[in-house]
Amino acid sequence: MIPTVNGSLPGPTINVREGDTLVVHVINNSTYNITIHWHGVFQLKSPWMDGANMITQCPIQPRNNFTYRFDITGQEGTLLWHAHVVNLRATLHGALIIRPRSGRPYPFPKPYKEVPLIFEQWWDVNIELLNLQPAPICDAYLINGLAGDSYPCSKNRMFKLKVVQGKTYLLRIINAALNTHLFFKIADHNVTVVSVDAAYTTPYVSDVMILTPGQTVDALLTADQPIGMYYMSISPYISANSLAPVPPGHDIRSLIVYEGAKSTSSPSMSLLPSGTNAIPTAHRFSSNITSLVGGPYWTPVPYHVDENMFVTMGLGLDPCPPETTCNGPLGQHIAGSFNNRTFVMPETISLQEAYFYNISGVYTDDFPDQPPMKFDYANFSVRTESDYEMMFPERKTSIKTLKFNSTVEIIVQNTGIISPESHPMHLHGFNFYVLGYGFGNYDPIRDARKLNLVNPQMHNTVGVPPGGWVVLRFIANNPGAWMFHCHMDAHLPYGIIMVFIVENGPTPETSLQPPPSNLPQCTHDPTIYESPTTNVDLSS
Repeated sequence: MIPTVNGSLPGPTINVREGDTLVVHVINNSTYNITIHWHGVFQLKSPWMDGANMITQCPIQPRNNFTYRFDITGQEGTLLWHAHVVNLRATLHGALIIRPRSGRPYPFPKPYKEVPLIFEQWWDVNIELLNLQPAPICDAYLINGLAGDSYPCSKNRMFKLKVVQGKTYLLRIINAALNTHLFFKIADHNVTVVSVDAAYTTPYVSDVMILTPGQTVDALLTADQPIGMYYMSISPYISANSLAPVPPGHDIRSLIVYEGAKSTSSPSMSLLPSGTNAIPTAHRFSSNITSLVGGPYWTPVPYHVDENMFVTMGLGLDPCPPETTCNGPLGQHIAGSFNNRTFVMPETISLQEAYFYNISGVYTDDFPDQPPMKFDYANFSVRTESDYEMMFPERKTSIKTLKFNSTVEIIVQNTGIISPESHPMHLHGFNFYVLGYGFGNYDPIRDARKLNLVNPQMHNTVGVPPGGWVVLRFIANNPGAWMFHCHMDAHLPYGIIMVFIVENGPTPETSLQPPPSNLPQCTHDPTIYESPTTNVDLSS
């Protein structure tokens, strides 16, 4: 048995229009504690509805329910919803599609049909075992819940998209995989990217794309090839000696079937990036996307910056407890950190409640704007006892307070302490401008000259290149407590998390309002798993 929403994998697609109020009743018939996060939704005036476990709410306990109610404002495109208790996202997820208001067209030619494509990871073990360190290798990948013809256990069941020659289709692509970046490619076809993370882009033609966990892409596919069958394939992006678990040797396939194609014909296949070609292919796609200037909801990049942060991020080491065996390098415990801070989740009350009610002892307002030391972050490796002792992180529930409407710039430097893999960084409550990507250590003189301040892409989730950096900028115009974290669930227990608290603005409309009276309350152990059997009802 697996955890599901309304008995399906993936869970139900939620369709709304910009300007709608979405009401979702979550009835927890399972034996798990859960929350549902609306990944990429701004939650303007509704931060209590973000669904971040122990940050904006305590979990919904078994045999309890909670209603999420929020407005969809200033956003169009493809997002996703998913559980926000570690590892339950593996099977508790689905598409959230935001279309323009009635009468407002897309900023691209209207497609003949819209098709969600949801990429997933599958394990044959109980979900509790995913908490092991490191997490077990997944047994398969799925496209819309099916493993295709690459795995004997799937009995050749695969998702099939039937197309009419000459017609154009809008693919709404979601990487719901728990821990893995995925390449996506359609044999003998190009696609035109028109949106990423529900933010419109300058049309970008490509034959391959990369999606980090939590990212979405809207792309136009024109059925412009000879009548036949063509594989749509995904494969894991191996950016380093990664701790993100991936199974060996399989591309995962679905099928495009042209109207009139013979069922006996062999599908056309494509070669997905691998080996030394993987990193440059991923970087080329990620760095070439630009925003649609003048398109819906586009706003110019703010030039003045109020808060400058340089944040080192990655996996390091923690001392192994006495008389304990640890599986990390040099016999130590693997730990993740931002600026050498490993985030510790609150246990008895959500962080946002502690902030709102001014409850002391839950968190400290001392997250540093800079790391505690300067050295070669991108190329650092653990070699001696003094090396790893230097990198033991401090374990704290540490937050950074931001003034309302301040402009924040974050240089995220991916370290090479344990493994220089790509990390997908997700910010709740905001989109951010991605001003630039690069490899190695960020140079504040050389690299600053390369930043795009004209039409940078916008995201809520971005992959930080292996051993490299990204520069992000956003306007803190949304009061509340907002997570910034690695979107690999295998890395959440390691503590690659921080929280921004945005202070109130000058009016009630720009201030954090009291929580709903039925906001779930905490138990002493809000993440305990009791049984592998579960079902969650979700209605909207």
